[in-house]
Amino acid sequence: MANNKKPTNTLAKALEINLDSCKYGSIVEIGAGQEVARNFFQAGAAAGTIAKTMSAYDMQVSDDIYGAEETRRYVSRSRLIKMLDKEYDGVTNLLTGVRPKNTTFFSYAATVTAKSYLQKNECHGWIGIRLQLYPEAPASEIILHVRMLDNEGSAQQEALGVLGVNLIHSAFNYFTKPKQIIESLLDNIGNERLEVDMISFSGPYFEETENRLMNLHLVHSHLTHAIMFNPKGEVQVPSELFYKQNILLIRGTFTPVTKVHQDMVRCGKQQFNDTENIDIKKTLVIAELTMASLTVGDKINDADFLARVDMLNTQGYTVMISSYLRYFRLREYFRRYTQQQIGMILGISNLDLIFTENYYEGLEGGILEAFAKLFPDNTRLYIYPLKNSGQKKLVTLENFEPPKNLQHLYQHLIANGYLIGLNNVDEKLLDINLANISAEIQKGRGKWEEDVPEAVSEIIIKKKLLGFR
Repeated sequence: MANNKKPTNTLAKALEINLDSCKYGSIVEIGAGQEVARNFFQAGAAAGTIAKTMSAYDMQVSDDIYGAEETRRYVSRSRLIKMLDKEYDGVTNLLTGVRPKNTTFFSYAATVTAKSYLQKNECHGWIGIRLQLYPEAPASEIILHVRMLDNEGSAQQEALGVLGVNLIHSAFNYFTKPKQIIESLLDNIGNERLEVDMISFSGPYFEETENRLMNLHLVHSHLTHAIMFNPKGEVQVPSELFYKQNILLIRGTFTPVTKVHQDMVRCGKQQFNDTENIDIKKTLVIAELTMASLTVGDKINDADFLARVDMLNTQGYTVMISSYLRYFRLREYFRRYTQQQIGMILGISNLDLIFTENYYEGLEGGILEAFAKLFPDNTRLYIYPLKNSGQKKLVTLENFEPPKNLQHLYQHLIANGYLIGLNNVDEKLLDINLANISAEIQKGRGKWEEDVPEAVSEIIIKKKLLGFR
């Protein structure tokens, strides 16, 4: 009986490709050696698969082959695309007429910067494959951005070599199940060594693939802790998006976006600008959703996720999906990419959670460690007031009551400017109840439309989002 089980060992995957006479192509790698090609050669029978391998380290040599890079950034998506263009066209133009008709051509390319001698450079790379998924087909493409987490350059090279084999193998074998491609990327590596924070599918078989959902699956599959979408809904690489930017974040479930959220951002931007004395044009406003708010059990409602991103995009927000529950983890994440000011806008009801000591179970230093990691430099929380139902008096930073044993800590944070109350709040909006709006939407058109931005109500009605009838 034939064994149809797919190999999981790296060299076994490479050998399976090598023994398939239909698959033929090139492997070019800039930075971190030629570990992907080495795996195919080490597996044996590589002559049946590899038409060419190359590595062009010198910038002048690279420019001569692939053309000048206008930005002078050689580890970039632009450079990767030029590599794929050159190599794929070269293989197909030269060999289509002489190879068997059932050949499916491919080109794998990577441009990375690994840990180098005596330098503390960011270790990351752009990796991609362009391939035919059936003979004479137009090319399909998978591109991803990766961060290397090993401390040694040799270990980073090894991990990238395994990743490359996984990508080539899964692209050919799982193209009808793109989520399975994602889940196979870190086979025999582990997410403690590599982080994939962006992926893009295009071409035949991928026309119906929703790249926002595929990037959400990166977080769901623990390949990364966060993904980003710009206001157009396009997937972004965090390191490029955050570079030298001030960051102002609002966290919520956004089911839907309401005029309260609008007011929180308006007040937050004004206070952030005044407090930090910065140009708001150099501030990235981010609406963040946690994975916990998108999942029921272990399932994700894809339509619900896309609806929330679409609604936030109508307001011009950059959207972030993260697996971080605690705020200090968010701050640590942003500090990878920028040393500028960080502000987080919170409704004052969230202070109850932040000042709940049980929230920090498992953290050796408890709440003190959490606050020490949240407020060490250029980070503040901007607090939006709340109106309790049936009461006229607002709950603000001034009259909020933390647990008695934490009152001195609370006053310390206020006195040192870590907690800042938002001013100029539109109190007419404080009666808006998100739970009521969510329930009313499911009944059809109604008064709820007055409580959300016009663009949001239009998209809910037009696309029948959030259960709208």
